[in-house]
Amino acid sequence: MATVRLRDVAERAGVSIRTVSNVVNGYAQVADDTRRRVEKAVAELGYRPNLAARNLKRGRTGMVALVVPELDVPYFSELARAVIAEGRKHGWTVVIDQTDGEPDRERELIIGGAGAALFDGVILSPLSLSQADLAERRGGSPLVLLGERIAESPYDHVAIDNVAAAYAATEHLLDLGRTRVAAVGDQPYDTGETAQLRTRGYRDAHAARGLAVDDSLIVATHRFHRSDGAAAMAALLDRPGGPPDAVFCYNDLLALGAVRTLLTRGLRIPQDVAVVGFDDIEAGRYNTPTLTTVSPDKAVIARLAVERLTARIAAGSSGADPAQAGPPAEFWAPHRLIVRESTGG
Repeated sequence: MATVRLRDVAERAGVSIRTVSNVVNGYAQVADDTRRRVEKAVAELGYRPNLAARNLKRGRTGMVALVVPELDVPYFSELARAVIAEGRKHGWTVVIDQTDGEPDRERELIIGGAGAALFDGVILSPLSLSQADLAERRGGSPLVLLGERIAESPYDHVAIDNVAAAYAATEHLLDLGRTRVAAVGDQPYDTGETAQLRTRGYRDAHAARGLAVDDSLIVATHRFHRSDGAAAMAALLDRPGGPPDAVFCYNDLLALGAVRTLLTRGLRIPQDVAVVGFDDIEAGRYNTPTLTTVSPDKAVIARLAVERLTARIAAGSSGADPAQAGPPAEFWAPHRLIVRESTGG
């Protein structure tokens, strides 16, 4: 079967080759009617752009990186799927890497080392990187930051409002009439910004009702894994002051671990202890009981991150300073509370 060329599409649509190129490359300066004719011709002829040639001409690799702390944490693997899908819409091949939260690895990927030159841009969810580390970065490919580790930097940043999300989760448990609401997942150290924001939301929800917080019900965990949640729940059940009647876990894996401990101790969910998680991972939807959770909109997070990265890359490829795509900005993705069986939904 003969390869379909730009010229073939142009002849079918009755336009110039340049116009077809503008449509295929997503440039805005094309009339809507013309764009529709070109897109129809592209579909009818089955035209596929030569991405390798296009990227070579632009001085690009056609690859962007998504760098996360842990791929075996389902939130990050589900986010990676969303970023890959969004990147495909923009013609990017998305390469996934994980850092295990190691400072040297994060620095290597965005500041120096062979990997830094492989990608046209990087989307990074840092765990250990600091603002001082980013201050060492000079030039390099465009960078978009995810999460809460570095909220103020010269780079675009996409996150959710963790304080408001944790407030909503805690408020839901208080609305159920629960009076001893525990919190599992606090991380009171330098790299625990996300957890600290969720603890603030937990405290704010109590304060809004004039309720004192029993600090012994706030349990810190080193990581957000099932084993951490199971151990934290065991500690809460064994505490001298008596067990909680509800628990807000800072991610779904912690919640699933807590559920396991509760069930093995013979407690009923939600009758004895109501449980709320965070992240809305697939495992929570199919757990028994199904898990009430805060659901960050991963699709929106992915879209915002890829769109901002693409805009920065496009500005740089045109010979302009990537900063001409606009000043660094904060982008907030929505979240919602999904009520399921673990709180009586």
